[in-house]
Amino acid sequence: MRIVFIGTGEIGVPTLHVLQKSEHQLVGVVTQPDKPVGRGQKIEATPIKKAIAGSSIPVLQPTRIKDPQAIHQIRELRPELIVVMAYGQILSQDLLRIPTSACLNLHASLLPHWRGAAPIQAAIAAGDRETGITVMYMDEGLDTGDILLQKRIDISPNETGGSLHDRLATLASEAMLESLELIESGNAPKVPQDGALATYAPKLTRENGRIDWKEPAEIIERKIRAYDPWPAAFTEFNGRKLKAFSASIIGLSGKPGEILRRDKELVIAANDCALSLTEVQLEGKRRMNAAEFLRGRNLSF
Repeated sequence: MRIVFIGTGEIGVPTLHVLQKSEHQLVGVVTQPDKPVGRGQKIEATPIKKAIAGSSIPVLQPTRIKDPQAIHQIRELRPELIVVMAYGQILSQDLLRIPTSACLNLHASLLPHWRGAAPIQAAIAAGDRETGITVMYMDEGLDTGDILLQKRIDISPNETGGSLHDRLATLASEAMLESLELIESGNAPKVPQDGALATYAPKLTRENGRIDWKEPAEIIERKIRAYDPWPAAFTEFNGRKLKAFSASIIGLSGKPGEILRRDKELVIAANDCALSLTEVQLEGKRRMNAAEFLRGRNLSF
């Protein structure tokens, strides 16, 4: 089959590579425009564009994929199948009609659970025990299309947003290969989603990482893991952000936000018990363990 891959984020790279190495013909890649990143605002390509650097595969980077010119360029590639993962824009009905076989989306949750932009973080923060990859036929809704297949994995007790992202990226490539085999055999299922069971994971901002010490310690601890590495859970320290990347629950109590220990441990009271922050990063500094951070500091939050 002639395939066009549409994606932006790092999570789609293993699937892109699988398509490159498959017996199918990857006739084009669509990704977001290059953007300035970091403090220096250096212009960088997306992870997907970087992943195919040096290849002869055409790369399209429209500002808006709904624009007629972008749709025309994709149509000119004559795809039989379009594969989408972590692109960042909604595809129009005109675009969805282009492939002769199907337009598939790989989503990092077990739909209809956690539709939306941040399913990986949502699953960890909610305390889910499993998640997975859903391959679905795209429609104009938000992750509402019929399901072709799902692959499941357990969420470990120490799972972070970063570790789960990487595991799901690998799982997505496996799911893609299985989906291609089913489509070619003519036996690819189409299972409607039960909208009554839908939950949502909206796009995160940096402010979502702010720790509310009035919440139970268990909820805060899950959010710390879920938001590692981004948007990163944080609290305030002398007017600067102090990010937290790992923590353990401690059987101490105090007023929410109160520092209970500040020697070799940084223990802060939550609503019910307390959390010992084990890895932190002060704004403008590097990540370090709590003991290293505490040396010589007079803490006040």
